[in-house]
Amino acid sequence: MTFRALIPLAEGVDDLQSVTLIDVLRRAEVEVLVASIEGRRMLTCARGTRMTADGMLVDVLAQNFDLIVLPGGAVGAQHLAAHQPLMQLVKDQAAAGRLFAGIAEAPALALQSYGVLRQRRMTCLPSASHQLSGCNFVDQPVVVDGNCITAQGSGAALSFALALVEQLCGRGRRTVVEGELLV
Repeated sequence: MTFRALIPLAEGVDDLQSVTLIDVLRRAEVEVLVASIEGRRMLTCARGTRMTADGMLVDVLAQNFDLIVLPGGAVGAQHLAAHQPLMQLVKDQAAAGRLFAGIAEAPALALQSYGVLRQRRMTCLPSASHQLSGCNFVDQPVVVDGNCITAQGSGAALSFALALVEQLCGRGRRTVVEGELLV
């Protein structure tokens, strides 16, 4: 079975988090679609890395994904939070019981504003946790609560990506990818 993941990108998303998520999920043989929410496919990440998205988010709004994962980066997460079509897509994903995830600022800025964290255990960049309400912040690198997976920041990006592989593809696939990465 092939699993499909959507990684929406915006100007200012975190470089390391974005690349790590894309790379690890693809190593796990997940079909990853990197979609720009901006008016162009070429984006500049928070630290100057240029990335070219596979396509535009507006072109895939009618598609279903097994996982939607939002990278952090303060500016990028703000752009993701303000994007109404993405908000609706993530709300529908959560309501359908499919996996959704965010790392660093993305849970506090985007997922919180979408209303999908209510009554959940979750984590985010600790310095952004003051923006949370209606959920239970846990000071751990990665937190899984049902179909919601969250992580604290770039230092947890590899662990977060491997947790996503496990939730999506199973423990066996995670073990294979960890072995390939010498984790």
